[in-house]
Amino acid sequence: MVGLISAITGGVVVLGVLQLNGRETNNVPARITVQDAPLNRESGAVSSYSPVIKRAAPSVVNIYSTRTVRVPRMRGMPFPFFPFGEEEWGPVPDSRRRGRPSEQGIPRQEQSLGSGVIVSPEGYILTANHVVEGSDPDGVKVSLASGGRQFSARIVGTDPRTDIAVLKVDGETFPPITLADSDKIEVGDVVMAIGNPFGVGQTVTAGIVSAIGRTSLGILRQGGQAGYENFIQTDAPINMGNSGGALIDAEGRLIGINTAIFSPSGGNAGIGFAVPVNMARNVMERLITSGRVERGFLGVTLQEISPDLVESFGLPDQNGAMVSDVMADTPAAKAGMQPGDVIRSLNDRPVTDAAQLRLAVSELSPGTKVTLKILRSEPGRKPEERTLTANLEALPGEPRLAREGSGAIESDPSSEFDGLDGVEVTDLTPGIRQELEVPENVRGALVAEVAPDSNSAAAGLRRGDIILEIDRKPVRNADEAVTASERAKGKRVTLRVWRGGGSTYMSVDNRKKD
Repeated sequence: MVGLISAITGGVVVLGVLQLNGRETNNVPARITVQDAPLNRESGAVSSYSPVIKRAAPSVVNIYSTRTVRVPRMRGMPFPFFPFGEEEWGPVPDSRRRGRPSEQGIPRQEQSLGSGVIVSPEGYILTANHVVEGSDPDGVKVSLASGGRQFSARIVGTDPRTDIAVLKVDGETFPPITLADSDKIEVGDVVMAIGNPFGVGQTVTAGIVSAIGRTSLGILRQGGQAGYENFIQTDAPINMGNSGGALIDAEGRLIGINTAIFSPSGGNAGIGFAVPVNMARNVMERLITSGRVERGFLGVTLQEISPDLVESFGLPDQNGAMVSDVMADTPAAKAGMQPGDVIRSLNDRPVTDAAQLRLAVSELSPGTKVTLKILRSEPGRKPEERTLTANLEALPGEPRLAREGSGAIESDPSSEFDGLDGVEVTDLTPGIRQELEVPENVRGALVAEVAPDSNSAAAGLRRGDIILEIDRKPVRNADEAVTASERAKGKRVTLRVWRGGGSTYMSVDNRKKD
């Protein structure tokens, strides 16, 4: 069980940790302030938002992260080939390189700049996952807006599927921002973005909420899997360096974490996206309590309801999510759901479309009992309303952590071999198979993450690859890949991977790095 004191309107929420599935964490409780009252939209014109900014700006921080990558060394050349200008403008495309890259690259550090928001006086910080993704263990620094004091930050947890990460800084009491209820924002509300664009220093820009509930944009995609998107769209200027910063309302309350822009040029084009704070808070609670996000799984394939389907199925309107397939031996199948059913509500919460239902299920924990109201129609008969109950299971295909026994491949500290350390694998589920267009006859373990400084990365293994064999022995899932890697005791490990419609072999140095 997770021990969380539930939200109190306008009060302080304490995220406390009791125990989760028999595991405990060493994270201290986080005290966050939430005001879920909607904006006062009847107030008169405002001549200045300076008082609002003065309250919110001290909670927005600059984040500097460093990661180590390996630049290919060209055979026959004593040093890597760097043409003039590469140091300023980034790596040269492979098509412009000369020579053949060696198996081992030359370590090189890359730096990333972003923003974050302090949400509790204990020093918990919300930011975008891509700001700190792949960072070195000691490579994340946080600089406060007041006085520019810098602190080393610990990554509490990350969730690439929502592009949210939680950091923790220690040393003093920090100025937290107040969180709003992002479900109550409306199109046309005045908003402001606070961050550090292009590294020029803390900057505030203003605009309005242009749209809410933006889904299926394809911005978030990890290992071939679609992310969970429910963006707030705004025309408040957001530029590089603003990622992870605050989107606040006219009262200075946090309503979103800035994460992406749509721009042909790379600069502001008036179309920016932020993760709603309710979603970010849900992810934060799980990361603080357990270090990971466990999502519920129903086991259906959904589709939107077109006007033609409304007519064909005799439906009252387009609201709901149509079930096009029910996976065998899943909660939906056990509950009696059938293809053609239209899910109209989840736990008495109306379902508007397939994207909203998918998001709602993902925010529930495995083991949660849900009530589903559906419409089921037979040819020539009026749809009949029915109620089904299902017990959600854990979403297949989520990367597993080493501390849970499988998923992340880690080496034995007492061994001289590396054991593909730094590689994280997951099962190849039907949904992933469809996303990646993987043939049914392909069996293996999907690579969900590869540490940039690992031997596997140097050999060319990358996220989205499917490991078919380890040392010439087939692997069918993540568990078998972990077991096979632990048994690999030679100086090199031979992998056969599926990528881009075909398979290839690669040889990974299995010796532990100094």
